[in-house]
Amino acid sequence: MKPFRFGVNALSAGSRADWAAKARKLEDMGYWILCVPDHLTEMLAPMPALVAAAAATTRLRVGTNVLNNDLRHPVLVAREAATVDLLTDGRFQLGLGAGHMRSEYEQAGISYDPGRTRVERLAEAVAIIKQLLAGETVSLTGRHYRVTDHAIHPRPVQRPHPPILIGGGGPVMLRFAAEEADIVSVFTQYGPDGRELPQNTAEAIAQKVETVRSPRGLDGTT
Repeated sequence: MKPFRFGVNALSAGSRADWAAKARKLEDMGYWILCVPDHLTEMLAPMPALVAAAAATTRLRVGTNVLNNDLRHPVLVAREAATVDLLTDGRFQLGLGAGHMRSEYEQAGISYDPGRTRVERLAEAVAIIKQLLAGETVSLTGRHYRVTDHAIHPRPVQRPHPPILIGGGGPVMLRFAAEEADIVSVFTQYGPDGRELPQNTAEAIAQKVETVRSPRGLDGTT
């Protein structure tokens, strides 16, 4: 049994001093981790914000909750994750997701693919990221990514890699997370149009947890 731990999603700050003060306050209050979401709106970019939060604290872990896989190539994610883990003295947690907010895709000119395609792309990305963080030289030709004889520098402090959290709400995503993640984050489920589905009931959450424990009942939603 692992201890019950608490974390906070922090979105923004008006200055470096303000952000550092928030991080120190969370640490002083006993929180275990400060996480930053990844949306193209009025919030800080995750990676630099996490490095700054770690620099202002001594014990507080930091993490992404979660990076939208469609916004970055997995080679760059692995390189940045390793660098952040190094600069935070091994306090980094890498959270990944398939993306869901259709309006952000449209604003950025990125194709909003069906859920199964986004999950398939995330699966390829996770395979690449894990191998690179473990120090392997990666060659992969997949449906979505092609990597040839590539290794990253630096290596992360945590071995073989920082803890990987995968967030999802539908059975396909939860099954994938159960198989590949160190930590599974149970999110709200989203429909094909990217809108949140009304499923935040105790019964719905219990079913999601059961899917993680015993993956089954896939229906094609994410």
